[in-house]
Amino acid sequence: AAGRPVPACVLGIDLGTTSVKAALLIGAEQGQVVAESCSRETQAHTSSLEAGPQGMEQNVRRIIRALNECLAALPQQQLQRVSHIGISGQMHGIVFWKRDKGCKWTESGPGPTFEPEEVSHLVTWQDSRCSPTFLSSLPLPQSHISLATGYGCATVYWYLKKSPGFLKSYDAAGTIHDYVVAMLCDLRKPLMSVQNAASWGYFNSRNKSWNTDILKESGFPIHLLPEVGDPGSIAGRTVSAWHGIPKGAKVGIALGDFQCSVYSCLTERTDAVLNISTSAQLTVSMPPGFQPPDMPDPSSAVTYFPYFNGDYLAVAASLNGGNVLATFVDMVAQWTEELGLQVQESAIYTKIIKAALAQTNSKLSIHPTIFGERHVPEQLASVSNIAVSDLSLGHVTRALCRGIVENLCSMLPVQCLMETGVRRILGSGSALARNEVLRQEVERVFPFPVVYGMDVDAAVGAAMVM
Repeated sequence: AAGRPVPACVLGIDLGTTSVKAALLIGAEQGQVVAESCSRETQAHTSSLEAGPQGMEQNVRRIIRALNECLAALPQQQLQRVSHIGISGQMHGIVFWKRDKGCKWTESGPGPTFEPEEVSHLVTWQDSRCSPTFLSSLPLPQSHISLATGYGCATVYWYLKKSPGFLKSYDAAGTIHDYVVAMLCDLRKPLMSVQNAASWGYFNSRNKSWNTDILKESGFPIHLLPEVGDPGSIAGRTVSAWHGIPKGAKVGIALGDFQCSVYSCLTERTDAVLNISTSAQLTVSMPPGFQPPDMPDPSSAVTYFPYFNGDYLAVAASLNGGNVLATFVDMVAQWTEELGLQVQESAIYTKIIKAALAQTNSKLSIHPTIFGERHVPEQLASVSNIAVSDLSLGHVTRALCRGIVENLCSMLPVQCLMETGVRRILGSGSALARNEVLRQEVERVFPFPVVYGMDVDAAVGAAMVM
Protein backbone atom coordinates (compact mmCIF):
# COMPACT_ATOMS: atom_id res chain seq x y z
CA ALA A 1 0.00 0.00 0.00
CA ALA A 2 1.13 3.55 -0.71
CA GLY A 3 3.05 5.14 2.14
CA ARG A 4 3.90 1.80 3.78
CA PRO A 5 7.67 1.33 4.29
CA VAL A 6 9.33 -1.03 1.82
CA PRO A 7 10.34 -4.22 3.71
CA ALA A 8 14.02 -5.00 4.01
CA CYS A 9 15.41 -8.08 2.28
CA VAL A 10 17.66 -10.81 3.62
CA LEU A 11 20.12 -12.41 1.20
CA GLY A 12 20.97 -16.08 1.69
CA ILE A 13 23.96 -17.64 -0.10
CA ASP A 14 25.06 -21.27 -0.26
CA LEU A 15 28.47 -22.19 -1.69
CA GLY A 16 27.90 -25.85 -2.53
CA THR A 17 30.07 -28.65 -3.89
CA THR A 18 28.87 -28.20 -7.48
CA SER A 19 26.90 -24.95 -7.50
CA VAL A 20 26.34 -21.60 -5.84
CA LYS A 21 22.83 -20.51 -4.89
CA ALA A 22 21.48 -17.15 -3.77
CA ALA A 23 17.98 -16.48 -2.40
CA LEU A 24 16.29 -13.21 -1.43
CA LEU A 25 13.80 -13.44 1.42
CA ILE A 26 11.28 -10.75 2.27
CA GLY A 27 8.93 -10.48 5.23
CA ALA A 28 5.27 -11.24 4.59
CA GLU A 29 2.18 -11.86 6.72
CA GLN A 30 2.84 -15.63 6.70
CA GLY A 31 6.51 -15.11 7.65
CA GLN A 32 9.52 -14.90 5.37
CA VAL A 33 8.99 -15.84 1.74
CA VAL A 34 11.49 -16.37 -1.08
CA ALA A 35 11.12 -13.42 -3.46
CA GLU A 36 13.89 -14.41 -5.89
CA SER A 37 16.52 -17.09 -6.21
CA CYS A 38 19.29 -17.96 -8.61
CA SER A 39 21.74 -20.84 -9.01
CA ARG A 40 24.94 -21.22 -11.03
CA GLU A 41 27.16 -24.27 -11.49
CA THR A 42 30.72 -23.53 -10.39
CA GLN A 43 32.54 -26.02 -12.67
CA ALA A 44 35.40 -25.46 -10.23
CA HIS A 45 36.93 -28.96 -9.91
CA THR A 46 40.61 -28.94 -10.73
CA SER A 47 43.56 -31.32 -10.47
CA SER A 48 45.77 -31.35 -7.38
CA LEU A 49 49.50 -30.83 -8.02
CA GLU A 50 50.56 -32.04 -4.56
CA ALA A 51 48.09 -34.85 -3.86
CA GLY A 52 47.61 -36.28 -7.37
CA PRO A 53 44.54 -38.48 -8.00
CA GLN A 54 43.70 -38.66 -4.25
CA GLY A 55 43.29 -34.89 -4.14
CA MET A 56 39.92 -33.20 -4.62
CA GLU A 57 40.37 -29.47 -5.13
CA GLN A 58 38.35 -26.57 -6.51
CA ASN A 59 39.42 -23.31 -8.11
CA VAL A 60 38.27 -20.50 -5.78
CA ARG A 61 38.23 -17.95 -8.63
CA ARG A 62 35.62 -20.04 -10.44
CA ILE A 63 33.50 -20.33 -7.28
CA ILE A 64 33.56 -16.54 -6.78
CA ARG A 65 32.83 -16.00 -10.48
CA ALA A 66 29.71 -18.20 -10.15
CA LEU A 67 28.74 -16.24 -7.00
CA ASN A 68 29.11 -12.92 -8.88
CA GLU A 69 27.02 -14.27 -11.79
CA CYS A 70 24.35 -15.38 -9.34
CA LEU A 71 24.08 -11.99 -7.66
CA ALA A 72 24.20 -10.13 -11.00
CA ALA A 73 21.09 -12.11 -12.05
CA LEU A 74 19.05 -10.94 -9.01
CA PRO A 75 16.91 -7.76 -9.27
CA GLN A 76 18.95 -4.66 -8.41
CA GLN A 77 15.96 -3.01 -6.78
CA GLN A 78 15.78 -5.78 -4.17
CA LEU A 79 19.54 -6.08 -3.63
CA GLN A 80 19.56 -2.39 -2.69
CA ARG A 81 17.14 -3.25 0.16
CA VAL A 82 19.28 -6.03 1.65
CA SER A 83 19.98 -5.40 5.34
CA HIS A 84 21.41 -8.82 6.32
CA ILE A 85 23.42 -11.53 4.52
CA GLY A 86 23.48 -15.16 5.67
CA ILE A 87 26.11 -17.46 4.14
CA SER A 88 26.44 -21.24 4.27
CA GLY A 89 28.62 -23.67 2.39
CA GLN A 90 30.25 -27.08 2.06
CA MET A 91 31.72 -28.15 5.39
CA HIS A 92 35.05 -29.79 6.31
CA GLY A 93 37.03 -28.21 3.43
CA ILE A 94 39.83 -25.65 3.72
CA VAL A 95 41.16 -22.72 1.70
CA PHE A 96 44.28 -20.65 2.54
CA TRP A 97 44.93 -16.97 1.80
CA LYS A 98 47.17 -13.98 2.54
CA ARG A 99 45.41 -11.65 4.98
CA ASP A 100 46.37 -8.41 3.25
CA LYS A 101 45.95 -9.82 -0.25
CA GLY A 102 42.95 -12.14 0.02
CA CYS A 103 41.05 -10.27 -2.71
CA LYS A 104 40.93 -7.11 -4.76
CA TRP A 105 37.80 -5.00 -5.11
CA THR A 106 36.86 -3.61 -8.53
CA GLU A 107 34.08 -1.32 -9.71
CA SER A 108 31.69 -3.14 -12.01
CA GLY A 109 28.11 -2.46 -13.07
CA PRO A 110 25.68 -1.78 -10.23
CA GLY A 111 28.31 -2.05 -7.46
CA PRO A 112 31.81 -3.19 -6.53
CA THR A 113 32.74 -6.88 -6.63
CA PHE A 114 35.77 -8.72 -5.29
CA GLU A 115 38.08 -11.18 -7.02
CA PRO A 116 40.35 -13.66 -5.18
CA GLU A 117 44.00 -12.62 -5.18
CA GLU A 118 46.58 -14.58 -3.17
CA VAL A 119 44.34 -17.57 -2.43
CA SER A 120 45.00 -21.32 -2.63
CA HIS A 121 42.70 -23.89 -4.18
CA LEU A 122 39.89 -25.13 -1.92
CA VAL A 123 40.67 -28.65 -0.69
CA THR A 124 37.13 -30.07 -0.40
CA TRP A 125 35.40 -32.52 1.95
CA GLN A 126 35.71 -35.15 -0.82
CA ASP A 127 39.52 -35.07 -0.68
CA SER A 128 41.09 -38.45 0.12
CA ARG A 129 44.81 -37.63 0.39
CA CYS A 130 44.85 -38.53 4.12
CA SER A 131 45.00 -42.34 4.16
CA PRO A 132 43.87 -44.31 7.24
CA THR A 133 47.57 -44.92 8.00
CA PHE A 134 48.31 -41.18 7.80
CA LEU A 135 45.32 -40.33 10.02
CA SER A 136 46.38 -42.90 12.62
CA SER A 137 49.80 -41.20 12.82
CA LEU A 138 48.18 -37.91 13.98
CA PRO A 139 47.56 -37.00 17.63
CA LEU A 140 44.18 -38.06 19.01
CA PRO A 141 41.74 -35.11 19.03
CA GLN A 142 39.86 -34.07 22.16
CA SER A 143 36.55 -33.91 20.35
CA HIS A 144 33.31 -35.86 20.02
CA ILE A 145 33.88 -36.13 16.23
CA SER A 146 36.35 -38.61 14.72
CA LEU A 147 38.95 -37.18 12.36
CA ALA A 148 38.55 -38.07 8.67
CA THR A 149 40.23 -37.28 5.38
CA GLY A 150 38.91 -34.04 3.85
CA TYR A 151 38.68 -32.37 7.28
CA GLY A 152 40.48 -29.00 7.43
CA CYS A 153 42.91 -29.82 10.26
CA ALA A 154 43.82 -33.20 8.73
CA THR A 155 44.62 -31.42 5.45
CA VAL A 156 46.88 -28.91 7.28
CA TYR A 157 48.76 -31.85 8.86
CA TRP A 158 49.17 -33.38 5.41
CA TYR A 159 50.75 -30.18 4.05
CA LEU A 160 52.90 -29.89 7.18
CA LYS A 161 54.34 -33.35 6.59
CA LYS A 162 54.33 -33.61 2.78
CA SER A 163 54.69 -30.04 1.50
CA PRO A 164 55.63 -27.63 4.36
CA GLY A 165 56.69 -24.88 1.95
CA PHE A 166 53.07 -24.55 0.80
CA LEU A 167 51.86 -23.37 4.24
CA LYS A 168 54.54 -20.65 4.48
CA SER A 169 52.82 -18.76 1.63
CA TYR A 170 49.66 -18.10 3.67
CA ASP A 171 48.68 -16.64 7.05
CA ALA A 172 44.91 -17.26 7.11
CA ALA A 173 42.57 -20.19 6.49
CA GLY A 174 38.90 -21.10 6.65
CA THR A 175 36.13 -22.87 4.79
CA ILE A 176 35.17 -21.35 1.43
CA HIS A 177 32.22 -19.55 3.07
CA ASP A 178 34.45 -18.26 5.92
CA TYR A 179 36.67 -16.79 3.19
CA VAL A 180 33.73 -14.96 1.58
CA VAL A 181 32.61 -13.53 4.96
CA ALA A 182 36.20 -12.42 5.73
CA MET A 183 36.45 -10.62 2.35
CA LEU A 184 33.02 -8.94 2.62
CA CYS A 185 33.75 -7.62 6.12
CA ASP A 186 37.54 -7.15 5.70
CA LEU A 187 38.19 -9.23 8.83
CA ARG A 188 41.79 -9.11 10.07
CA LYS A 189 41.43 -12.64 11.40
CA PRO A 190 38.89 -15.10 9.96
CA LEU A 191 35.89 -15.87 12.13
CA MET A 192 34.32 -19.33 12.04
CA SER A 193 31.09 -20.74 13.49
CA VAL A 194 31.08 -23.63 15.96
CA GLN A 195 29.42 -25.65 13.15
CA ASN A 196 32.34 -25.20 10.75
CA ALA A 197 34.99 -25.55 13.48
CA ALA A 198 33.56 -28.92 14.56
CA SER A 199 33.70 -30.05 10.92
CA TRP A 200 37.48 -29.42 10.78
CA GLY A 201 38.40 -31.76 13.65
CA TYR A 202 40.44 -30.92 16.79
CA PHE A 203 37.61 -28.77 18.15
CA ASN A 204 35.87 -29.24 21.48
CA SER A 205 32.19 -28.32 21.01
CA ARG A 206 31.50 -28.33 24.76
CA ASN A 207 33.89 -25.52 25.62
CA LYS A 208 33.91 -24.07 22.06
CA SER A 209 37.68 -24.14 21.70
CA TRP A 210 40.39 -25.64 19.50
CA ASN A 211 42.62 -28.38 20.93
CA THR A 212 45.48 -25.86 20.95
CA ASP A 213 47.70 -27.77 23.44
CA ILE A 214 47.49 -31.01 21.44
CA LEU A 215 48.03 -29.14 18.15
CA LYS A 216 50.95 -27.00 19.45
CA GLU A 217 52.79 -30.05 20.76
CA SER A 218 52.76 -31.66 17.31
CA GLY A 219 53.98 -28.52 15.50
CA PHE A 220 50.61 -27.59 13.96
CA PRO A 221 50.58 -23.94 12.69
CA ILE A 222 47.88 -22.75 15.12
CA HIS A 223 48.08 -19.18 13.77
CA LEU A 224 46.03 -20.54 10.83
CA LEU A 225 43.08 -21.45 13.08
CA PRO A 226 40.20 -18.94 12.85
CA GLU A 227 38.51 -17.41 15.88
CA VAL A 228 35.21 -19.13 16.70
CA GLY A 229 31.75 -17.68 17.34
CA ASP A 230 28.17 -18.90 17.78
CA PRO A 231 26.06 -19.74 14.73
CA GLY A 232 23.52 -16.99 14.19
CA SER A 233 25.85 -14.23 15.41
CA ILE A 234 27.03 -11.30 13.26
CA ALA A 235 30.59 -11.53 11.87
CA GLY A 236 30.75 -7.92 10.64
CA ARG A 237 29.40 -5.49 8.08
CA THR A 238 30.02 -5.15 4.36
CA VAL A 239 32.91 -2.75 3.64
CA SER A 240 31.68 -1.98 0.10
CA ALA A 241 28.34 -1.69 -1.69
CA TRP A 242 28.78 -5.26 -2.98
CA HIS A 243 26.64 -5.73 -6.13
CA GLY A 244 24.64 -2.70 -4.99
CA ILE A 245 23.89 -4.16 -1.55
CA PRO A 246 24.25 -1.19 0.83
CA LYS A 247 27.64 -0.75 2.47
CA GLY A 248 27.28 -1.63 6.17
CA ALA A 249 24.84 -4.52 5.65
CA LYS A 250 25.18 -7.06 8.48
CA VAL A 251 26.90 -10.34 7.54
CA GLY A 252 26.30 -13.45 9.64
CA ILE A 253 29.07 -15.81 10.66
CA ALA A 254 29.36 -18.55 7.99
CA LEU A 255 27.24 -21.63 8.68
CA GLY A 256 27.28 -25.32 7.77
CA ASP A 257 25.25 -26.12 4.67
CA PHE A 258 23.84 -29.25 6.31
CA GLN A 259 22.53 -27.37 9.36
CA CYS A 260 21.03 -24.66 7.12
CA SER A 261 19.31 -27.26 4.93
CA VAL A 262 17.72 -28.80 8.02
CA TYR A 263 16.82 -25.35 9.41
CA SER A 264 14.95 -24.52 6.18
CA CYS A 265 12.41 -27.32 6.72
CA LEU A 266 12.52 -28.60 10.32
CA THR A 267 9.74 -26.96 12.32
CA GLU A 268 8.90 -29.68 14.88
CA ARG A 269 11.33 -31.54 17.15
CA THR A 270 9.27 -34.67 16.45
CA ASP A 271 10.21 -34.59 12.74
CA ALA A 272 13.16 -36.47 11.26
CA VAL A 273 14.64 -35.29 7.96
CA LEU A 274 15.53 -37.91 5.34
CA ASN A 275 17.51 -36.51 2.41
CA ILE A 276 18.63 -38.64 -0.53
CA SER A 277 20.54 -36.69 -3.17
CA THR A 278 24.07 -37.61 -4.29
CA SER A 279 24.71 -38.96 -0.79
CA ALA A 280 22.06 -39.60 1.90
CA GLN A 281 21.37 -38.33 5.42
CA LEU A 282 18.89 -39.15 8.14
CA THR A 283 18.69 -36.49 10.83
CA VAL A 284 16.86 -36.01 14.08
CA SER A 285 16.99 -33.15 16.58
CA MET A 286 18.36 -34.17 19.99
CA PRO A 287 16.46 -33.12 23.15
CA PRO A 288 17.39 -29.71 24.68
CA GLY A 289 20.41 -29.95 26.98
CA PHE A 290 21.86 -32.98 25.17
CA GLN A 291 25.67 -33.08 25.20
CA PRO A 292 27.66 -35.42 22.95
CA PRO A 293 30.18 -37.85 24.52
CA ASP A 294 33.67 -36.49 25.29
CA MET A 295 35.38 -38.87 22.91
CA PRO A 296 34.20 -40.19 19.54
CA ASP A 297 33.29 -43.79 18.87
CA PRO A 298 34.98 -44.38 15.48
CA SER A 299 32.72 -47.37 14.82
CA SER A 300 29.51 -45.36 15.40
CA ALA A 301 27.50 -44.47 12.30
CA VAL A 302 25.89 -41.46 14.02
CA THR A 303 27.62 -38.09 14.34
CA TYR A 304 26.35 -35.24 16.51
CA PHE A 305 26.49 -31.94 14.60
CA PRO A 306 26.30 -28.63 16.49
CA TYR A 307 23.04 -26.96 15.42
CA PHE A 308 21.65 -23.64 16.73
CA ASN A 309 21.15 -22.29 20.27
CA GLY A 310 23.39 -24.97 21.76
CA ASP A 311 21.32 -27.84 20.31
CA TYR A 312 22.67 -30.86 18.41
CA LEU A 313 21.49 -32.91 15.46
CA ALA A 314 22.03 -36.68 15.41
CA VAL A 315 23.08 -37.40 11.84
CA ALA A 316 23.53 -40.66 9.98
CA ALA A 317 25.44 -39.35 6.98
CA SER A 318 25.79 -42.08 4.37
CA LEU A 319 28.26 -41.74 1.49
CA ASN A 320 25.88 -43.91 -0.56
CA GLY A 321 22.71 -42.41 -2.00
CA GLY A 322 21.75 -41.32 -5.49
CA ASN A 323 25.40 -41.79 -6.51
CA VAL A 324 24.89 -45.58 -6.15
CA LEU A 325 21.99 -45.52 -8.63
CA ALA A 326 24.01 -43.25 -10.94
CA THR A 327 26.87 -45.78 -10.85
CA PHE A 328 24.43 -48.63 -11.60
CA VAL A 329 22.99 -46.71 -14.57
CA ASP A 330 26.53 -45.99 -15.77
CA MET A 331 27.37 -49.70 -15.53
CA VAL A 332 24.26 -50.69 -17.55
CA ALA A 333 25.17 -48.03 -20.16
CA GLN A 334 28.72 -49.41 -20.42
CA TRP A 335 27.44 -52.98 -20.81
CA THR A 336 25.01 -52.01 -23.58
CA GLU A 337 27.80 -50.07 -25.34
CA GLU A 338 30.09 -53.10 -25.14
CA LEU A 339 27.29 -55.11 -26.74
CA GLY A 340 27.29 -52.63 -29.61
CA LEU A 341 24.15 -50.73 -28.59
CA GLN A 342 23.68 -47.05 -27.77
CA VAL A 343 21.19 -46.05 -25.07
CA GLN A 344 21.05 -42.64 -23.39
CA GLU A 345 21.66 -42.81 -19.61
CA SER A 346 18.47 -40.78 -18.99
CA ALA A 347 16.49 -43.42 -20.93
CA ILE A 348 18.11 -46.22 -18.90
CA TYR A 349 17.13 -44.48 -15.66
CA THR A 350 13.49 -44.16 -16.75
CA LYS A 351 13.34 -47.80 -17.89
CA ILE A 352 14.91 -49.34 -14.75
CA ILE A 353 12.50 -47.40 -12.50
CA LYS A 354 9.55 -48.59 -14.62
CA ALA A 355 10.85 -52.19 -14.45
CA ALA A 356 11.28 -51.98 -10.65
CA LEU A 357 7.74 -50.62 -10.19
CA ALA A 358 6.48 -53.81 -11.86
CA GLN A 359 8.35 -55.94 -9.27
CA THR A 360 6.86 -55.24 -5.86
CA ASN A 361 9.28 -57.63 -4.18
CA SER A 362 12.75 -59.06 -4.66
CA LYS A 363 14.49 -61.77 -2.63
CA LEU A 364 17.78 -60.35 -3.82
CA SER A 365 19.74 -58.59 -1.08
CA ILE A 366 22.08 -55.74 -2.07
CA HIS A 367 24.32 -54.02 0.45
CA PRO A 368 25.01 -50.92 -1.65
CA THR A 369 28.04 -49.37 0.11
CA ILE A 370 30.09 -49.07 -3.07
CA PHE A 371 31.66 -45.85 -1.75
CA GLY A 372 32.35 -47.26 1.73
CA GLU A 373 31.12 -45.45 4.84
CA ARG A 374 33.10 -43.17 7.16
CA HIS A 375 32.62 -45.54 10.12
CA VAL A 376 33.56 -48.65 8.04
CA PRO A 377 35.65 -47.35 5.10
CA GLU A 378 36.93 -50.80 4.16
CA GLN A 379 33.46 -52.39 3.81
CA LEU A 380 32.37 -52.18 0.18
CA ALA A 381 29.20 -53.36 -1.60
CA SER A 382 27.94 -56.94 -1.81
CA VAL A 383 25.06 -58.90 -3.34
CA SER A 384 23.60 -62.03 -1.70
CA ASN A 385 20.55 -64.27 -1.83
CA ILE A 386 20.82 -64.50 -5.62
CA ALA A 387 18.12 -66.69 -7.13
CA VAL A 388 17.38 -67.39 -10.81
CA SER A 389 13.90 -65.91 -10.35
CA ASP A 390 15.27 -62.50 -9.26
CA LEU A 391 17.74 -61.59 -12.00
CA SER A 392 15.58 -59.22 -14.04
CA LEU A 393 16.47 -55.53 -14.26
CA GLY A 394 13.34 -54.78 -12.21
CA HIS A 395 14.32 -57.17 -9.40
CA VAL A 396 17.87 -55.81 -9.25
CA THR A 397 16.76 -52.14 -9.27
CA ARG A 398 14.12 -52.81 -6.58
CA ALA A 399 16.73 -54.54 -4.37
CA LEU A 400 19.22 -51.71 -4.96
CA CYS A 401 16.71 -49.03 -3.90
CA ARG A 402 15.75 -51.07 -0.84
CA GLY A 403 19.44 -51.50 0.02
CA ILE A 404 20.07 -47.74 -0.05
CA VAL A 405 17.18 -47.14 2.41
CA GLU A 406 18.04 -50.12 4.65
CA ASN A 407 21.69 -49.06 4.84
CA LEU A 408 20.62 -45.63 6.11
CA CYS A 409 18.16 -47.23 8.55
CA SER A 410 20.92 -49.53 9.89
CA MET A 411 22.97 -46.40 10.69
CA LEU A 412 20.16 -44.71 12.66
CA PRO A 413 17.65 -47.49 13.51
CA VAL A 414 13.90 -47.06 13.89
CA GLN A 415 14.19 -47.85 17.63
CA CYS A 416 16.52 -44.81 18.11
CA LEU A 417 14.11 -42.58 16.19
CA MET A 418 11.24 -43.72 18.41
CA GLU A 419 13.29 -43.09 21.56
CA THR A 420 13.93 -39.48 20.50
CA GLY A 421 10.19 -38.99 19.93
CA VAL A 422 10.06 -38.98 16.11
CA ARG A 423 6.50 -39.02 14.75
CA ARG A 424 7.00 -38.06 11.11
CA ILE A 425 9.66 -38.14 8.39
CA LEU A 426 10.25 -35.22 6.02
CA GLY A 427 11.57 -36.63 2.73
CA SER A 428 13.73 -34.44 0.52
CA GLY A 429 16.45 -34.58 -2.12
CA SER A 430 16.66 -35.02 -5.88
CA ALA A 431 16.98 -38.84 -5.80
CA LEU A 432 13.81 -39.22 -3.70
CA ALA A 433 11.92 -36.69 -5.81
CA ARG A 434 12.51 -38.50 -9.10
CA ASN A 435 12.41 -42.13 -7.96
CA GLU A 436 9.06 -43.63 -6.92
CA VAL A 437 10.71 -46.97 -6.06
CA LEU A 438 12.94 -45.28 -3.46
CA ARG A 439 9.86 -43.59 -1.96
CA GLN A 440 8.05 -46.94 -1.75
CA GLU A 441 11.03 -48.48 0.04
CA VAL A 442 11.22 -45.56 2.51
CA GLU A 443 7.57 -46.20 3.42
CA ARG A 444 8.22 -49.94 3.74
CA VAL A 445 11.27 -49.55 6.00
CA PHE A 446 10.12 -46.69 8.27
CA PRO A 447 6.91 -47.02 10.35
CA PHE A 448 6.15 -43.27 10.30
CA PRO A 449 4.08 -41.05 8.00
CA VAL A 450 6.38 -39.59 5.32
CA VAL A 451 5.88 -36.10 3.85
CA TYR A 452 7.66 -35.57 0.52
CA GLY A 453 8.61 -32.52 -1.47
CA MET A 454 10.09 -30.62 1.45
CA ASP A 455 12.03 -27.74 -0.05
CA VAL A 456 15.35 -28.25 1.72
CA ASP A 457 17.50 -25.30 0.77
CA ALA A 458 20.71 -24.24 2.51
CA ALA A 459 20.65 -20.71 0.98
CA VAL A 460 17.10 -20.18 2.29
CA GLY A 461 18.10 -21.66 5.67
CA ALA A 462 21.09 -19.30 5.90
CA ALA A 463 18.79 -16.34 5.26
CA MET A 464 16.17 -17.56 7.75
CA VAL A 465 18.80 -17.72 10.53
CA MET A 466 19.45 -13.99 10.02
